Amino acid sequence: MYLRLIINRVTKAMKSFLNKRTLLVSACIAIGVSTATAIPPKRSPLNSDPEVVYMEEYTAKEIEFITTEALAVYSSKKGASSRKLTTFKAGSKVKLIALTDKAYRVSGQGKNGKTLGWVNPKKLASKDPNFVENLKKVYQRQMVVNALLANNEVAIGMTLSEVKLSLGEPTKKTSKVTKDGRSGKWEFIEFEEIKHYNYVTDRRTGQIYKTLSHITTEEKSNITVEFENTVVTAITRVEDNGPDKIKIITPPIILGF
Repeated sequence: MYLRLIINRVTKAMKSFLNKRTLLVSACIAIGVSTATAIPPKRSPLNSDPEVVYMEEYTAKEIEFITTEALAVYSSKKGASSRKLTTFKAGSKVKLIALTDKAYRVSGQGKNGKTLGWVNPKKLASKDPNFVENLKKVYQRQMVVNALLANNEVAIGMTLSEVKLSLGEPTKKTSKVTKDGRSGKWEFIEFEEIKHYNYVTDRRTGQIYKTLSHITTEEKSNITVEFENTVVTAITRVEDNGPDKIKIITPPIILGF
């Protein structure tokens, strides 16, 4: 009887431990998912060239080309001055990975298997007859956006995701949905602590002392970003150090692929 009582107690204790462990694991998983969705994806260390636009950061849509003739593939964006990797046959299908204003990094089937390298876009064909010109606009715009992001600035024509990368999460959000789409505004408010002091005179010595009276939190600056269908249309700045010039950039390029 005594042995059975001990076994029952041990069983209950094990069940309690397992239940707590399950709850703890569930909480950790929930926290992990929540944190992951809050942090924007980081650029791969392999995608670190500031002069290159990586398509996975610009669009989730795959862009493919067909080679119009035999196409040499090189190890760097410098083209023929770098090491030759292989040659794509005429009529080969290649996928765009990255680009500069003069060269494309593509993935395709070479003589010795799948190859990733840099090619001349003049020997590629696409459904979009103006793809070279349009992708050059994409490149030029993205270079401007990257400079803005590096300085935590925003401009008319940026997307909301680019604004968030530059300034972080907005302090306030206001949005309106109509038959014409979604519009609204984001406010980014920066606060600072202001210390206030009293000056007290010592009656005995006549010496004046500075003592802390209280601390207030006051608005230092306010940036209001207005948007229509996720593209910034107006920016209002309120700062203590005077007016600032509002920048305007080209809105996102719509690619016809």
